[in-house]
Amino acid sequence: QVQLVESGGGLVQSGGSLRLSCTASRATLGYYTIGWFRQAPGKEREGVSCLSYSDGSTYYADSVNGRFTMSRDNARKTVYLQMNSLKPEDTAVYYCATRPTTGRLDQLCNEPDFFPSWGQGTQVTVSS
Repeated sequence: QVQLVESGGGLVQSGGSLRLSCTASRATLGYYTIGWFRQAPGKEREGVSCLSYSDGSTYYADSVNGRFTMSRDNARKTVYLQMNSLKPEDTAVYYCATRPTTGRLDQLCNEPDFFPSWGQGTQVTVSS
């Protein structure tokens, strides 16, 4: 499995921005799919954004589309989630996860159980 370390969470006011980072231990991520998921208290884990490492294609949940951007830095083995125009409902623990194959991102991103490797999570809190 791939070891993942997230960082970048914190407390921000509504309308503010944060950038989350997820660094992988694996030397190459080849045909991996990387996902950002979040879980708010009392709610199920939901997919926020996914990226196909082979071609850089991305998927965003409707709730974040246009506000969040996922990107990668191959040299640093790191993926980022730039979060702009944050809302109180974005408050959650954010996790990055990987699976060693690619596929339809809109399907994969809605199936957290398809991702075998997870980071420890980072808290994002948006105050109103």
